Amino acid sequence: MPLLPRWFETLSFQAEIILLAVAFDPIGFAAGYLLAPEFGLEPIAGGAYGLVAASVPVSMFVMREASR
Repeated sequence: MPLLPRWFETLSFQAEIILLAVAFDPIGFAAGYLLAPEFGLEPIAGGAYGLVAASVPVSMFVMREASR
């Protein structure tokens, strides 16, 4: 069973990267922004950390594509 849907695999590499960033970046920022006060951080700093964490799946995708 493939990890990603077939329609996603038919997109160009550039479109796949943009789609992943559009999906993961807002989720990462929002999660970091909302969870930061629980860890004693300013919400905007948490949002920045969330953006960094959201880039991990995109980086993993790029590494997977580079190994093909």
